[in-house]
Amino acid sequence: MERRSFLQSAVVGAGLAAAGGGAATAAVDPAALPGNRPSDPASLPLVTDPGERRGEMLYRSFGRHSDKISAIGMGGFHLGKSAVTDDEATRLIHQGIERGITFMDNCWDYNEGRSELRMGAALQDGSRRDKVFLMSKMDGRTKEEATKQIDASLHRLRTDRIDLVQHHEILRYDDPDRVFAEGGAMEAFVEAKKAGKLRYIGFTGHKDPRIHLQMLEVAHERGFQFDSVQMPLNVMDAHFRSFGHLVLPYLVQNGIAALGMKTFGDGVILKSDAPIEPIEYLHFGLNLPVSVLITGIQSQRDLDQAFEAVKTFRPMDKAAVAELLGRSRPYALEGKYELFKTSATFDGTAKNAAWLGEDVPGVKTLAPTME
Repeated sequence: MERRSFLQSAVVGAGLAAAGGGAATAAVDPAALPGNRPSDPASLPLVTDPGERRGEMLYRSFGRHSDKISAIGMGGFHLGKSAVTDDEATRLIHQGIERGITFMDNCWDYNEGRSELRMGAALQDGSRRDKVFLMSKMDGRTKEEATKQIDASLHRLRTDRIDLVQHHEILRYDDPDRVFAEGGAMEAFVEAKKAGKLRYIGFTGHKDPRIHLQMLEVAHERGFQFDSVQMPLNVMDAHFRSFGHLVLPYLVQNGIAALGMKTFGDGVILKSDAPIEPIEYLHFGLNLPVSVLITGIQSQRDLDQAFEAVKTFRPMDKAAVAELLGRSRPYALEGKYELFKTSATFDGTAKNAAWLGEDVPGVKTLAPTME
């Protein structure tokens, strides 16, 4: 299938799936959707199974696979911030595991490696490592760079395997071609999987849902199916360049685990003054058919809030979702509070072109922090 046709059918199929329809029967050009703003935000796909409740946590399937993971994931970026001490990060990770969090998010470049180092120290006890589903992300677009980053992450995380490794920040239309090119990062991922260094392969991005569709389409061309896709899913996203409308239904249809992120947009969304409580933001994410909702946890308050959201979560119907999104709509239409979509503020790879396989004089390259 040609790329344009794939993108058209994916968008149409997503829309029909969200509306409960069958296979696509006509093609709609994504460019014809003004700003990708759906006319009916409540047409988002809703979770059909909230998950298995055990103790304080809900557990959901990891896409088409048999693995069960916690519906709340602990974000690695916040654990590596300078405002958090090593001891506090360890305490939060240990308490999170004890209370039922199994999904651990991280990335090769978070806080210049400090996030992975802290998580590795907290998980060095083998019994704890065996209880978690460990994920990290790699920025390298070439086989050589991606291989170096995978090995650096394994070293920092003090493990011989990472359950899920994802191509990080798929933000540009040429990123998919770089990843799948001869000598590209996908070759490194596949070799690492064969060597037992990783179990599953996914990708992440936060810029535009059409770029996610491009990545899925390039994979489709090459006969490859991702295990997971990570993307922003929040009460603002439903109104502007919506990953929830354009990408999420496709993932559900094809058994690809959807990983939700940017629930609060690193706190920026909470500054919008939208009349929505933090717990409602988390409930909205849990109400989508995601395998896990990853949230930043850097304090006891954050951890307790995440568990309170799980405790009080009850699936919302379309009317309840429409009411909640109605409250967010005036703040969401221009992407003002989703800076990850409308600015380069969150684009780490934009500042490190060497990771992409480009040789640009004067561009800073972050060296792996091994210890």
